[in-house]
Amino acid sequence: MGVAEDILKKYWGYASFRPLQKEIIDDIISGNDVLALLPTGGGKSVTYQVPAILQDGLCLVISPLIALMQDQVKHLQAIGISAACIHAGMHYMQVRQTLDNALHGGYKLLYISPERLQSELFSEYLPSLQLNLITVDEAHCISQWGYDFRPDYLKIATIRELFYDTPILALTATATTATRKDIIDKLELESAKVHVQSFERKNINYSVLYTENKNNAVIEHLKACKFSSIIYCRSRKQTEVLVNYLSQNEIKAVAYHAGMNKDKRVVAQESWMNNVVKTMVATTAFGMGIDKPDVGLVLHYDTPEHLEAYYQEAGRAGRNNQDSFSVVLYNNTDIKRLEESTTLSYPDLPYLRKIYQSVAEYLQIPIGIDNDTYYPFDLSDFCKKFNLPTIQTSSALRLLAQEELWTLTDTVFTPNTVYIKASKRELEDILDTYPQFSYLMINLLRLYGSLFQYPTPVRLKLISSKVKMTIDEVERCFMQLQSMGILEYQKPLEGAQLYFHHYRVDSNHLLINTERINALKNKHIERTDAMIVYLTDTAECRTQVILRYFGEQKNEKCGHCDICLQKQMSPVDVRGTILMLTITPLHITTLLNHFPSTQKEYVLSSIRGLVDEKQLSISPDQIVQHLNG
Repeated sequence: MGVAEDILKKYWGYASFRPLQKEIIDDIISGNDVLALLPTGGGKSVTYQVPAILQDGLCLVISPLIALMQDQVKHLQAIGISAACIHAGMHYMQVRQTLDNALHGGYKLLYISPERLQSELFSEYLPSLQLNLITVDEAHCISQWGYDFRPDYLKIATIRELFYDTPILALTATATTATRKDIIDKLELESAKVHVQSFERKNINYSVLYTENKNNAVIEHLKACKFSSIIYCRSRKQTEVLVNYLSQNEIKAVAYHAGMNKDKRVVAQESWMNNVVKTMVATTAFGMGIDKPDVGLVLHYDTPEHLEAYYQEAGRAGRNNQDSFSVVLYNNTDIKRLEESTTLSYPDLPYLRKIYQSVAEYLQIPIGIDNDTYYPFDLSDFCKKFNLPTIQTSSALRLLAQEELWTLTDTVFTPNTVYIKASKRELEDILDTYPQFSYLMINLLRLYGSLFQYPTPVRLKLISSKVKMTIDEVERCFMQLQSMGILEYQKPLEGAQLYFHHYRVDSNHLLINTERINALKNKHIERTDAMIVYLTDTAECRTQVILRYFGEQKNEKCGHCDICLQKQMSPVDVRGTILMLTITPLHITTLLNHFPSTQKEYVLSSIRGLVDEKQLSISPDQIVQHLNG
């Protein structure tokens, strides 16, 4: 066993690496730039975490997903690896303290969001950091022609000017051939070693089902699935409506979406992770960075807009390499939505100007102000105040962000924090004058040693129990002390933030690159067309379609998607299989789940035929039995 394997065993408990992980690590240790494409569940994080531990210095990880950064840091700390993250919403003093710790060897890994990378404070510390590796996660975000372009990614290559000898690892799960080339060019990877794991997931059985009754289809599939499942819905409201429907049909499920507060999301996720509840009904906000190996079914209640998203979400099934299922439900409404999505995703120039003007009014930013501020930004509240359609507005905000007018972060949670502004001597004098605060402050200082250095997260419940006060009373004291200039008290905040980082102009004079937007619009049309073909084609192996989309050729059919199974089974096979299965009475739903979803109507027709021939019977409660068995 090598040194890298020792690290893997010590911290993660695995005796050997997954495919390509060791090769990637070896190339990094040798000082090479690397582009690695590992599918969802392929273990991307280990490829930079192991070399970070093996080498002196710090691994800088650039990631656009704040929630994922926070989860990664929490997990690393839990297994004894020092790590921290810097992201939108953090107080200036917290950022400075984190950078000071990094400068003095306090961490092996430092996660940072791409927009923070260009901040003045980070630029001040960057030259002095001892970096052993620069990791760019979700590297497809650098491609202007990709599905998730982030302008801040284009600036990452400037790090090379300071760290030209430090290897760069670019990681992604989904990138077409063109996007891979873009990643190498934009990150200026030199003689990059490229590792591409096959996009084929041999244990996932892909199927597509046309249905006008999606709710019944969901119930049928959940009853047939013995393991954990994820159901993806397009809207927050739909997740909750579906959970209620499942509950009415005695199926336990929980909802998860970005509109829920953090506590509710945590409870929902933990109940699902611990198998208290088998089914998670979620928007696509759920799943990134969550490693649950026993997911047996990923079902799309609403069709994804493109194959990149579908592949990534479907890949959350079967991480234990056991047989699992990916099912997409669709009907004509879904096809129409995909066809109309281009108009919603790429609104015209007057609408973009309207959104820019509305954002400036919403945030109360006057013309002529050179702004550089984070603002809490509630999309639903914004749309309600200005009477705007949510989907089209969300698209406009994204396009204007790509024009580098602002950065819109994902949901950020900031806990209660306290920062004592007064000096120790001043605090003593104030407490002598106002003794009613003494007991609280003495206990607060005993609990938290960094209150004079930077805003420190505090637990109000713990404080209240120590000082025998209610939480409301503790908060009122903090607010009084803040009004007196003694401390800063920050109540917990949760939600997206908009970082407005340019000189505010009149919306009529706003310069927008319409040529770039039109090119993106054409790419979007290509992607939605590919998704429609995937849904409606009943001739080609599903796996072959997916692989070809990502630039990988496979001559052999997978043999287990719904298309392959349908072709393998003749009419005689169907009737014979029905008769064999119903020797033991079966509910009709269970019987149908033994066949590919594309054959559902044909199987039902065969069952009716066998009933007419008096070879089968169907009871009022839908139990099917072979009469001559």
